[in-house]
Amino acid sequence: MRIGELARRAGTSTRTLRYWGHLPAVAGGESRGLLTARRTGNGYRDYDEDDLRLLRQIRTLQDFGFELEETRPFVECLRAGHPAGDSCPASLAVYRRKLAELDGLIGQLADVRDQVARQLSAAEEAAGDAVPRCEMTG
Repeated sequence: MRIGELARRAGTSTRTLRYWGHLPAVAGGESRGLLTARRTGNGYRDYDEDDLRLLRQIRTLQDFGFELEETRPFVECLRAGHPAGDSCPASLAVYRRKLAELDGLIGQLADVRDQVARQLSAAEEAAGDAVPRCEMTG
């Protein structure tokens, strides 16, 4: 399939595919080498269902918050013929790193939440039962 059809089926743009691909992106940008096009006799990029599967793996991981470069082990795992991009040790290592990162962020957010709750409690206590009405809240 040509790049336009692949982009349509994957729900992305041809520019994104070029950026992720083997050839340099538009406007002289760097390519990422995650999606490699074959060339037809007339020079068009040609993709197949395996490429669509790679692209869907990348998109799913990005939806989970993975950076583009973090998707590389999953793509390489699929290219190696594994049934899923996360069935290789390198992919599992990326999952572990991402979970540790998320756990850290959750901890930071929990700390901020606790601080806000303490501030609210202190503010309510200082105001007592006679909390003045704010004109903006009605």
